[in-house]
Amino acid sequence: MGLLRMMMPPKFQLLALLAFAVAMFFLENQIQKLEESRGKLERAIARHEVREIEQRHTQDGLREREAPLAADSEDVVIIYNRVPKTASTSFTNIAYDLCGKNHYHVLHINTTKNNPVMSMQDQVRFVKNVTEWRAMKPAFYHGHVSFLDFTKFGVKKKPIYINVIRDPIERLVSYYYFLRFGDDYRPGLRRRKQGDKKTFDECVMAGGSDCAPEKLWLQIPFFCGQYSECWNVGSHWALEQAKFNLVNEYLLVGVTEELEDFVMMLEAALPRFFRGAAELYKTGKKSHLRKTSEKKPPTKESIAKLQQSAIWKMENEFYEFALEQFQFIRAHAVREKDGELYLLAQNFFYEKIYPKTN
Repeated sequence: MGLLRMMMPPKFQLLALLAFAVAMFFLENQIQKLEESRGKLERAIARHEVREIEQRHTQDGLREREAPLAADSEDVVIIYNRVPKTASTSFTNIAYDLCGKNHYHVLHINTTKNNPVMSMQDQVRFVKNVTEWRAMKPAFYHGHVSFLDFTKFGVKKKPIYINVIRDPIERLVSYYYFLRFGDDYRPGLRRRKQGDKKTFDECVMAGGSDCAPEKLWLQIPFFCGQYSECWNVGSHWALEQAKFNLVNEYLLVGVTEELEDFVMMLEAALPRFFRGAAELYKTGKKSHLRKTSEKKPPTKESIAKLQQSAIWKMENEFYEFALEQFQFIRAHAVREKDGELYLLAQNFFYEKIYPKTN
């Protein structure tokens, strides 16, 4: 090459160098285009793989909806250990309305004298029923019973716990009038305190037992469980145990004041049981909120007197803890637009899945 350059006139040497430079520029340009094309092709292949995965998930979802008795969902058990006067009947009616359509069983747990604490032998029987009663699965159990820890009995697959709680004073006021006047669900049924015309405010002013701060102590022990300390009124241990169980043992705990959101989120999380629940809640006649008859809102003075008690402060702390947790979950699941609630779409997907399948 050097000898050839020496033999060539300077003019031709310059032309040769220019030609070589142009050729190299052209070659580099073509290589860059090939790299860009290869990048586009890889991205296209990746998008195609993601679409295939999403299509498979969609087809799997369709097959699951078309076959509601799929084997992987036959063993599911939900326990709703409902707290009295928290709209529990209204919510349970939704489960009853949907059980035939969605192919599951609903079982009411009715304890003697509505005792929320079970004997040890009844705990064993109940755990055995829930885990081994194949003919009743999938199942939705509900009743006024406190939380029961299935792991104590060596159960590997625990039931799914859900619940709803309410502002503690509102719950107590509702229960006070319910015992005297009943509600619009079973208006002909005679209640325990029927005939007592004393208002809640009059009860508070007189220091009556039915409106005493001790009567507020209910939602904490229901979440705390079957331990003796749970039912010691004012126990700080019970409060902390109730908080622990709410976060670690319950899939979702809603609040009466935002029941529609609770229903919608359950439908999204557990469609096997609650498909159609949100629409039913809005339009169903039986799933409307149960209303206590003759209920009179308490005065500010009555509320202030109850709020002075340490028991109210603890129950209210638990309620606000539950409300904050519920609103945190809801903020990542639900949006509101033009007065209508809607669920957020799935915002994660999988990529770089190896080994690749044909």
